[in-house]
Amino acid sequence: MVNRTLAAREDRQSADDDRQGADDDRRGAGDHRQSAGGFTLIELIIVIAIIGILSTLALPNLRDAPRRAQEAVLKTNLRTMRDAMDQYYADKGHFPANLQALVEDEYLRTMPYDPITKSTETWIEVPAEFDDEAAETDFDETGNPGIEDVHSGAEGAALNGTPYAEW
Repeated sequence: MVNRTLAAREDRQSADDDRQGADDDRRGAGDHRQSAGGFTLIELIIVIAIIGILSTLALPNLRDAPRRAQEAVLKTNLRTMRDAMDQYYADKGHFPANLQALVEDEYLRTMPYDPITKSTETWIEVPAEFDDEAAETDFDETGNPGIEDVHSGAEGAALNGTPYAEW
């Protein structure tokens, strides 16, 4: 029984050796290198090409990012000034005479900055319009209706095509 088991093991070993010899013949005689764990040149070229394609798709969005940020700041500053004018009107019963009155009466800490014109002096003040039946309280002490809106003094149009002066 022991002899049969040893004979069976020897037969299996010789069959494994024969298969190994056939594999060596396919790879080339005497070629016993182990394969390295790196990438082939074609794999690297494909990856670089994919990265290049993705970056060209993202580039137009990144190019307009600073302008989009400036426009977002402009919208926020306009909203802040308009809210301050509404609060002024609610408190005093008339609109402020000018934007500086909002700062003087502490509705704004400082005059907001227009990021497009890079100035605090280019805001366009829109006077309040009242009909003939307006109450005396709708006007300030000098009889001036004040300003009820403000626009940017920037020239040109936004990324969406609307002129900055209409914001």
